[in-house]
Amino acid sequence: MTDVDEVIGRVHREEWARLVATLARRLGDLDVAEEMAAEAFASAVQRWPVAGVPPNPGGWLTTTAYRRAVDRLRREVRREEKHREALMLFHPAEPLGAIDDDRLRLIFTCCHPALAMEARVALTLRMVGGLTVGEIARAFLVEEAAMGRRITRAKAKIRAARIPYGVPSREDLPARVTGVLAVLYLIFNEGYLASDPGREPVRAELTAEAIRLTRLVRALLPADGETAGLLALMLLTEARREARVSVDGELVTLHEQDRGRWDRGLIAEGHALVRALIAAGRPPGRYQILAAVNAVHTDAADARHTDWSQVVALYDQLTRLDPSPIVRLNRAIAVAELDGPQVALAQVDELPLPDYRAFHATRAELLRRLGRVQESRAAYDRAVGSAGNAAETAYLTRRRDQLAGP
Repeated sequence: MTDVDEVIGRVHREEWARLVATLARRLGDLDVAEEMAAEAFASAVQRWPVAGVPPNPGGWLTTTAYRRAVDRLRREVRREEKHREALMLFHPAEPLGAIDDDRLRLIFTCCHPALAMEARVALTLRMVGGLTVGEIARAFLVEEAAMGRRITRAKAKIRAARIPYGVPSREDLPARVTGVLAVLYLIFNEGYLASDPGREPVRAELTAEAIRLTRLVRALLPADGETAGLLALMLLTEARREARVSVDGELVTLHEQDRGRWDRGLIAEGHALVRALIAAGRPPGRYQILAAVNAVHTDAADARHTDWSQVVALYDQLTRLDPSPIVRLNRAIAVAELDGPQVALAQVDELPLPDYRAFHATRAELLRRLGRVQESRAAYDRAVGSAGNAAETAYLTRRRDQLAGP
């Protein structure tokens, strides 16, 4: 890969959401905005290796995308009114620098209550997060083709219903914020899970963007407990980022992480948010409970000092709100520390997660602790064979290969 290729890849990660958001605001059509953004990047792939990377790559992409939009309007509609509209697109009346507002508008557009919740989340992951359809499909545990159809239908519904591209009134925010938070959480998780084997194990640009956007939503809804809870959860997870991957590029589990490398500033901010939510005395939602779990982990000076009884109690509370197999899997991991691997394995084996990498990795570790080497090796094989990033694969492969016996 050349230096220019690396620059284009970086610019794509940094500029995709801004470019799509700006184009969506000006063009009023998500399909066209995405298509023009893709054409602008395709033009960059052709031109930059020859002419060099422009001083302002984002500005170059925006101008190129607008030119393509103008050309398209001129080709498709020749009426004088549309021609004037094309000229206005090329010379927009308002500045292009309102990046934060544009991205937030795009999120709220994609999370319109007229769309089913899964469609809102998937569409926003594609348009704002810049995730591929395959990455989104893996996050939802569905086939890529089915996810592609879901995203296409969502964009068509926005266009057909003439859903406006704008931040709703303050009265309308509660109807949309649940979907917005779900999207931001998945964007953040994709930054850490990095389900594409060819990508870096931690995509810092996604985690940073998710945190930034969650801060913006919290500024809109300062009294919303779930928004504050999600921000706390992200901060307490992000605080551990530098300790998650070894110098050899291998995943480092929470038990083995060097806690001296954790970001104490982020931990302090996350803990303060959790304490404020507890003091408010309101029944906690999903993100608040998950933030509290992470507060317990980051409060322990050493993994051996983790209050696992409190972690299990929090997961009990979360299971009542969300009895999904993944939540129950995470609870079982905590149960293993409190009641032992045999009890935890019985709970894990009841879960319908045959294609979920973490399910097989958890089974492998529990079987390992029980001395059931052959079964453990088979479970590691299933985990290694599932889609995942290189850091996870390296860790699981090493653990499997350390098992004794034939």
